[in-house]
Amino acid sequence: MRLSWRRSSRTEDRFETWITQQHQRRVLAGGTTPSGPCPDEGFIQNLARKSKNIALSDPRIDHAANCPKCMSRLLELRRKSRSSRQRAALAMAIAACALIAAAVVAIRYGIDRNASTTNTAVVAQTVNLWDSGTVRGEQPGQLESVSLPAALVRVTIVLPRHSAPGQYLVAVTRDQNGNGLVAEATAATVANGEQQEITTGLDLRKAAAGPYFLSTTHEQDQAAYYYPLQVK
Repeated sequence: MRLSWRRSSRTEDRFETWITQQHQRRVLAGGTTPSGPCPDEGFIQNLARKSKNIALSDPRIDHAANCPKCMSRLLELRRKSRSSRQRAALAMAIAACALIAAAVVAIRYGIDRNASTTNTAVVAQTVNLWDSGTVRGEQPGQLESVSLPAALVRVTIVLPRHSAPGQYLVAVTRDQNGNGLVAEATAATVANGEQQEITTGLDLRKAAAGPYFLSTTHEQDQAAYYYPLQVK
């Protein structure tokens, strides 16, 4: 029964729309005789906006409904009104999409920024080689392994006893022949009592966990000293 009522209502709506369109065509074609003078522009505009302040008994409504000039103006104003509403709706939809896009970008930026901040956080590490033996070039020897994280490292290296002051090249390589360079940097020594220390940054973020070699090379000595390194 409810479905039948809906169909009936739609049929009546179509019928009323058809009658209205037929009447409008008849009026615009000059097939009616309006009574009284044409109302002013303000009244036509209010009528186009379907103002509730206009009483249906107002004789100006009867005139406008039967006058070709007033009907033409009334239909024109209603078309403009519909167009304005459509533009406003479109503008609101675009604004809503822009806000959603901005929110998505802001969220994505926040996620990327947090990830970037996490990924670029500098980790301070100290490597104490004061009592460590060294291997120069490919010479064999039992060395104590040191470790560094797979991160952006601010490393302070305490050089072995009797190390000369000056500028050092610090490198992380796959082997003790200098092959498979992972990171390198230069730094000058700073005296700390009897010890010589160098502090520099090493980017190990792309280094896979596993064994490497940490080497130091003095500016006046082209031979590197290698120390077993574990990247974790």
